[in-house]
Amino acid sequence: MANPILNQNFSEQERVYESEPMTVNGTIQIAGFLGLIMVAAAGFVWSKYMLGYTDFAFMLTGVGLIVGFITALIISFTRNKYLIPIYAACEGMMLGGVSATFESSYPGIVTQAVAGTFAALFAMLILYRANIIRCTDKFRSVIFITTASIAVVYLVNLIGSFFGLHVPLLNSSSPLGILISIAICAIAALNLIIDFDFIERGAQNMLSKDMEWYGAFGLMVTIVWLYLEILRLLAKFSNRR
Repeated sequence: MANPILNQNFSEQERVYESEPMTVNGTIQIAGFLGLIMVAAAGFVWSKYMLGYTDFAFMLTGVGLIVGFITALIISFTRNKYLIPIYAACEGMMLGGVSATFESSYPGIVTQAVAGTFAALFAMLILYRANIIRCTDKFRSVIFITTASIAVVYLVNLIGSFFGLHVPLLNSSSPLGILISIAICAIAALNLIIDFDFIERGAQNMLSKDMEWYGAFGLMVTIVWLYLEILRLLAKFSNRR
């Protein structure tokens, strides 16, 4: 999950006073760079899948998923900016395979999911900039707890799947199952508010320039999660037609 990895407690040691500090524009530029890496990796896996090299595509998808997860954990604890482009490439590999699989079953769903993701991104940015949604300590706590709870449910579902068991309604296309997916998408979108706040407050507190990479990393994690949830939601709607 996304923004719980972003530490909101800025220490004096993280601030800089003589060298160039973190900026919002710098973070956006890095996020764009990481996005290009992710799209390129996704496009490569996607092309292999569509050309019929499905086994190779699935292998790359699995590698991207596992290595990306491990890399994300390391980055979260060490803030190693050199691993972040590797994470972006791994996420791209995973997304390429997953997207191609969904597209083969539901033609046109990927375009809709991408459009929905960007619509949610810009909507949250407008709500944040207009102070309609404020990132207070209470807001962070609620979103953190809710996001962590969703992560636990997904983990339980993953472990249970090895024994043929699944969390009820999580993958269901029933009205209640769709309602659950809509709620999860909403939580994923609200995580963007915390990402925006981290980046803005980091610049205001003159954090180290390297923190731009960490801010861009958190934003990318959230966007990837939101995209996957929208993809799942659209698939549920398609199953009801």
